[in-house]
Amino acid sequence: MNDASDIVLVHSSDLHVDSDPADLTYGDDGTTGLRIVLEAGKAHNAAYVLLVGDIFDNNRQPPSILDRCVEMLADAGRPVVILPGNHDPITPDSVYLRSGMAELPNVHIIGVTHDQAVHFPDHDLEVWGHPHVDYSNMVPLREPRPRSSRWQVALAHGHYEEDGAIPLRPSWLISDAEIDATGADYLALGHWNRPAQVGTGAVPAYYSGSPDLAKTVNVVRLTGNGTVRVTREPVSW
Repeated sequence: MNDASDIVLVHSSDLHVDSDPADLTYGDDGTTGLRIVLEAGKAHNAAYVLLVGDIFDNNRQPPSILDRCVEMLADAGRPVVILPGNHDPITPDSVYLRSGMAELPNVHIIGVTHDQAVHFPDHDLEVWGHPHVDYSNMVPLREPRPRSSRWQVALAHGHYEEDGAIPLRPSWLISDAEIDATGADYLALGHWNRPAQVGTGAVPAYYSGSPDLAKTVNVVRLTGNGTVRVTREPVSW
């Protein structure tokens, strides 16, 4: 049960919408991952849906797939914030530039509709992140934003490694110190297919995992008394 003063967020990532039959995780409809996450937003009466990278498996999606995604996003019934990831960066051929979804009033694409941050005055909430703009390495949590709102949520698509650990992967690294430096009320992470809480605990930092593997989304409650509660809730299709 949600208190009326709670701000509810649904967080997911790595949906990998794709038109290639060889790569379809959800059967013959490559958009199913997006559909079930948006349905979860409705089911939990979320104020916002956060999609943290790799929404698309690649930027080579045909108009038929993109048109279907635009229809679903238009019908989401709530604001949707998208952070492009390493599979769907904002290159000249980006799905986010040629699909028309950036023209939807409820869709906010960081790096396209907003440079880095979106402010929602109804809840005095800022959501910020650094989008992938090409296929090169970058630091997802560089230059954290100073707090300018009651609530602040950060987004990052990359690979977490504990401070002092030898990185298992060389690109898009996220460290404990970088997580703590955000000072965010919640850090929504993408890039891992499995859900996990990471970091020192000073900032609530969670990977949602991909919905096909995790079979859940993260439901985040920013509560009226200032606390943050995170649960994993099942999705179905």
